[in-house]
Amino acid sequence: MQQNNYVPNAANAITRYFSKAALPSQQETLGQIVVEILSDGRSLNRKAICTKLLHRVEKASGPEEESHYHTLIGLLFDR
Repeated sequence: MQQNNYVPNAANAITRYFSKAALPSQQETLGQIVVEILSDGRSLNRKAICTKLLHRVEKASGPEEESHYHTLIGLLFDR
């Protein structure tokens, strides 16, 4: 196995991590969705997560909640 000699700066690594999922509520939402999928006995994959997020977008109670779910969908596809 070949290793890179590049050692990322810890501060930069943390910044990149939080830029992907900036709010704890995003992480909590994804955690809830993962638990729902696994509890249903389904395979955990991008399609299953995206489907759950799209259902939540449809049931969103307001524009902020809808935006929250759209952001998470974007993270799935690294946009």
